[in-house]
Amino acid sequence: MQRTESLLPSPTPVEAAPRARRPSKADSLRRTYGFEDVSLAPGTDTIEPADVDLSAEFAGIGLRIPFLAAAMDAVVDPAFAGEMARRGGLAVLNLEGVQTRHDDPAAVFERIVSAPDDEVHDVLAEAYAAPIRDELVALRIEEIHAAGSPAAVAATPAGARRWGPFCAEHRADLFLVQSQVSSARHLAAGYQPLELAEFTRFMPIPVAVGNTTSFDAAYQLMGQGIAAIFVGVGPGAACTTRDVLGIGVPQVTAVSDVAAARDTWFDETGRYIPVVADGGMRRGGEIAKAIAAGADLVMLGSPLARASEAPGRGTNWGMAAPSPTLPRGTRIRVGTVGTLERILFGPARVTDGSENLVGALRQSMAALGAAHIRAMQRVEMVYAPAIVSEGKSWQARGR
Repeated sequence: MQRTESLLPSPTPVEAAPRARRPSKADSLRRTYGFEDVSLAPGTDTIEPADVDLSAEFAGIGLRIPFLAAAMDAVVDPAFAGEMARRGGLAVLNLEGVQTRHDDPAAVFERIVSAPDDEVHDVLAEAYAAPIRDELVALRIEEIHAAGSPAAVAATPAGARRWGPFCAEHRADLFLVQSQVSSARHLAAGYQPLELAEFTRFMPIPVAVGNTTSFDAAYQLMGQGIAAIFVGVGPGAACTTRDVLGIGVPQVTAVSDVAAARDTWFDETGRYIPVVADGGMRRGGEIAKAIAAGADLVMLGSPLARASEAPGRGTNWGMAAPSPTLPRGTRIRVGTVGTLERILFGPARVTDGSENLVGALRQSMAALGAAHIRAMQRVEMVYAPAIVSEGKSWQARGR
């Protein structure tokens, strides 16, 4: 009789013990939240909008509204700083931009604004290749003061060592050290990095720092003697950092984590360091959510670039856009919709919340029973991804 082989596997006398499974990075992914993921929940009280106090103190500068204009060339020049100050806010001038490289910034803006899309990067690179000039830095600070505003100026960490003391000598009121990602410890083999604690100790004016997204980084930066901290990596409309480098944290989570560091630092030291939500906000509701997440102030770029007083004439671009090797920003056309007054205080002529931003924040706080910024930081926030679409199928959202 012919023997046939069985198709079944032979039993194994002793089963091998399974190897211990190492954890996957995906196992520890934490959920993070952006503005469209959350909503603000009404409580038991409401107040009259006129009774809402929107005042804020920013690094020793008293403001009637918690709004800063971003240190972007298409947003802030000395004249715009004066307009912003008259409305109760503060504008920050980019020290490494067009205003400090060229005697006639308007001519440079004309070339940038009119350049075809496929040529604009070369035009930007050429505009920013000109050296920064001491006399223009001093002149712009003088012009900002003449326009009626405190002089708040910003530079990268690489430029801070040179321009910080120079600006202080020329009566600047605030110096912002702003980079793509800020940390208390920067390692570099080819040059001596900025020692932030030493820098803040010897600067005779307040030093703010940005940008960051985490509790630990923010807490460590607060130990370096800073006067304020900015939150946001890549959320800005003209920024492409998240696409180019793959980094960033959605703003609600980032602001909340940094605000927790601020509150912890205050509990331990008694020193309160304002948190500024920087980027990702276009509408009044997003500004309200940023404050509710823990921000003391907000910094806006593209929303204010739409003002007729903005130097960019309806365009904006990220400040890393001129990089000749790895641009991380792009020129965008935001259009000119009206005056700065209308964008901030109305009356709004659109229904999408992009005008009368101050009025929207005031109305939101009143409906939530928050009489001031600190009270707004305590309102309930809920996870609500349906909030942007629930019941809105007939609306042309234009988002």
